[in-house]
Amino acid sequence: MTPQSDEDEVWRQIVASFNETAEDASAEQPWPDRENVTEETGAGDGDDAPGDAAPGDAARDDDRTGEEQAPAPADDDHYIPPAPPPLPHGDALSRLSWLALFGGPAYLLLAALLQWPMDGWIVFAAVSAFIAGFVILVVRMGDGPPADSGWDDGAVV
Repeated sequence: MTPQSDEDEVWRQIVASFNETAEDASAEQPWPDRENVTEETGAGDGDDAPGDAAPGDAARDDDRTGEEQAPAPADDDHYIPPAPPPLPHGDALSRLSWLALFGGPAYLLLAALLQWPMDGWIVFAAVSAFIAGFVILVVRMGDGPPADSGWDDGAVV
């Protein structure tokens, strides 16, 4: 047989079995032991919504009101990320630039909402503070390689 005829036969089998239902291959595979739920942990552990309780569950819940529930065991399979590093404090110029960037428009908005009288020089100062803060932050951003990278800075991303 040629490879082409083998491929044609495979396609015929696929087309012929298109409307057939597949067998459940997972039916023969047993559950992993850690997936098994026992009666003690499966009933009344707080996973059910309040409206999902069966009529007989109310009596069992009333019997357990005085019992202390043991905390759930810690699952070792979950990833617990390390604590994030502290935020950098920045220098005085950066903090002043951020204050000017947000403070100028915030003052104008607050003055407009509270109907404070706004002289021309106050509006000019607030808009100038916004523009100056933005320009200083953009200029200080720096898009070049670090100064300590040496002569071969490699792939700069």
